[in-house]
Amino acid sequence: MPPLEDFGLITTIALALGLALVGGLSARAIGLSPIVGYLAAGIILSPFTPGYDADTEELRELAELGVIFLMFGVGLHFNIADLLRVKNIAITGALVLIAAATAMGIAVSLAFGLELEEGIVVGLAVSVSSTVVLVKALEERGLFESIHGRVAVGWVIVEDLATVLFLVLIPSLGGNGDGADFFKDVGWAVLKAAAFVAFGLFAGARLIPRLLELVARTGSRELFILTVVAIALGIATGAEAFGLSVAIGAFIAGVVISETDTSHQAAADVVPLREAFAVLFFVSVGMLLDPEVVLENAGFLLAILAVLLIGKTLLRLLLIAGFPYPARTGLVVTAGLAQMGEFSFIVADEGLQENILSAGSYNVILAASVISITLNPAAFRLIGPAERFLRGKPPLWALIDRQGTPPSYAEEMRGHVIVAGYGRVGELTGHALQQLSIPYIVVEADIGLARRLSAALVPVVWGDCATPEVLEQASIRQARLLVVAVPDESSALLTVRNAVRANPEINTVVRGRTAAEIHLLHQMGAHEVVVPELEGGLEIMRQTLLMLGFDAEETMAFRGAQRDVHYGDDVLAH
Repeated sequence: MPPLEDFGLITTIALALGLALVGGLSARAIGLSPIVGYLAAGIILSPFTPGYDADTEELRELAELGVIFLMFGVGLHFNIADLLRVKNIAITGALVLIAAATAMGIAVSLAFGLELEEGIVVGLAVSVSSTVVLVKALEERGLFESIHGRVAVGWVIVEDLATVLFLVLIPSLGGNGDGADFFKDVGWAVLKAAAFVAFGLFAGARLIPRLLELVARTGSRELFILTVVAIALGIATGAEAFGLSVAIGAFIAGVVISETDTSHQAAADVVPLREAFAVLFFVSVGMLLDPEVVLENAGFLLAILAVLLIGKTLLRLLLIAGFPYPARTGLVVTAGLAQMGEFSFIVADEGLQENILSAGSYNVILAASVISITLNPAAFRLIGPAERFLRGKPPLWALIDRQGTPPSYAEEMRGHVIVAGYGRVGELTGHALQQLSIPYIVVEADIGLARRLSAALVPVVWGDCATPEVLEQASIRQARLLVVAVPDESSALLTVRNAVRANPEINTVVRGRTAAEIHLLHQMGAHEVVVPELEGGLEIMRQTLLMLGFDAEETMAFRGAQRDVHYGDDVLAH
């Protein structure tokens, strides 16, 4: 067959997206990340496999937009306040692990005969995880807003920031000068990066919000989207004037826009572009994977996987054990970050372009990323069994579960309400109980929030509400009602189960993420399950009918009927 480039770039893109769709759906159907399917599509299109030979270079140039929008999206969701809430564990843990993982990667590389510079790039690629895979995994499991998710996201943000530094340093590794020239180059590169970041943050923070507000007042969404994209691409390409990667510029553009009042609309408008071009990015990465080269370096690949899946996992667990967080936080963070991804690809690309990485090392990094992303869902499924195993080994459990001994209210509180999770949902219930002078205890896993509540004289137990020990500290046996407002499905299920075991007479009101969880939560012992998104939709429906002139009682009756459809026994039975 003729090469695919003979049919033009549009055909290449169409086939790439079509195969990515099939691959993504297939991967999702068997419980894998869609990214695995996108990479598989790239392997099918690659010149190293039979069939069409796609124009790799042209698609890679187009896929660079994927890198820009990926980094722009990371910047948009970068929240300094969220990072500062978990700064101790996220910054310290991530930096220590990056250094250790890089050292392990270098050691393995040297053992397989690589030069030191190449080993450094391999180590840097192994040391960082995938933000895209992590965020999607947390969102799918309802963990994004939990303390476990916050720590994981804070940790990966630090890794993302470190990647920015890697992209500054890697070109210096490719120089042929002596040690003094290397450190001079590194210092100059860091200085230019700092100047660009300072200029982007301070100048952009003054100009961009005004520009976006001005465009928003026109009422034209088309112009608003065009402005956001122009800012993202403009700042990204402007980074090249400072000798930096476009990925760095895109990240800074996202950070600047994230601080504006229009950031949520900007994020919503860019998502389709980000997703489409990110797919092309992953397909283009798959196109560069040469199975033959991977097989020739199978030993090196296995060693890198051992560093990634065993070495980093054990070290991350030990690092998190040094901070006062529940064991589940360590397990969730470890599972969520047990992969390499888009930033490893970007680091590897930079090393390849600087002629530091060989084709063998580059393919090993790509293969390790594909394998680790493929195995990542299994890592999340192992959290429950791992927690049960560790609980059965008291010395190990004491090592990694560092919640400390929370204050006990066992003798002080009786007939009280326990509010598990004091986020936006739980806080409303807590305020109502306080105003009505109903005794209650808050169980909160965020130590910062727990301290603020304690300072405000709110009875609070710091810890994971899913653990029996923490529920005992909240006097679960003497409580009359348990309100579970945590967004994490697995934590909600475990909390209800352990609460009912300790106090079979207790009433429970539980927050659900989706209607599909209602039946399962009832099976675990929940008396009432409330799905905020469903309740909001029903209220919007009621208000719509009122605006259309329907009778108030009639609309309430209709709302009740619709609510029964979703919450009723007939539906639950199915």
